[in-house]
Amino acid sequence: MTDETPAADFALSFDAVAAQYATARPGYPPALFDSVEELSGLTFEGACVLDVGAGTGIATRLLCDRGAHVTAVEPGPGMGAQLRAALPGVPLVRAVGDALPFADASADLVTYAQSWHWTDPARSIPEALRVLRPGGALALWWNVPDPDVGWIAAQEARLRRRLPGYHRHGVSVAAPEMITALGPAPAATPLFRRLHWTRRIPLDQHLAHLGSRSYFAVLGPEKSKPVLDDERALLLRDFPDGMVEDAYALDVTVVRRP
Repeated sequence: MTDETPAADFALSFDAVAAQYATARPGYPPALFDSVEELSGLTFEGACVLDVGAGTGIATRLLCDRGAHVTAVEPGPGMGAQLRAALPGVPLVRAVGDALPFADASADLVTYAQSWHWTDPARSIPEALRVLRPGGALALWWNVPDPDVGWIAAQEARLRRRLPGYHRHGVSVAAPEMITALGPAPAATPLFRRLHWTRRIPLDQHLAHLGSRSYFAVLGPEKSKPVLDDERALLLRDFPDGMVEDAYALDVTVVRRP
């Protein structure tokens, strides 16, 4: 595999690791949803939400827990099967953010948890604004390895050196980039916030989380294993008890429809 592997191959690669994704990936702290409500001026309770790129339903479940009426939008059959098994009562639509099969002004919130970077903003932004009701909001967020934590910064540097094209398709969009995507005179101004949080997990779960990333999924288990084995050996020096203090920077961008 090379740096030129198409984005579509990465985007659908998660189907091969869907069960691993469901069990190893982190969720999101309550502060995230509080921030989205504050930045958007909306509440999740009773809101009609389209959770686009819903994956296995990690964010979908939390949105439902906040009282939202959620429709999950997910193109991958393997990821969608995990979501349907975990959340059988949530409507699931096979679609992508670049072409949302929903009526104009039909949603209060359109959310993208860890998935906006798989869209073409020239198409996905107009689609989101089209399906939003006046006063509705588009909310994007990502858990990213916290660059301010030493061992995480060192691990990310090692993976970039060893795996050409690692994170080639990006994981986060800051407010200035959203303004550019919205055009020279956007009708709505993006608002950006960065949160920080941690979770203490077994080393095996941390490695499974790494292995569930798109680049490793496309690489395949045979080529991934030596890299993950080396990471295990290195991390055991920092965490000899086998428990890892994973730390995340949680980037949030909200755009409210006028």
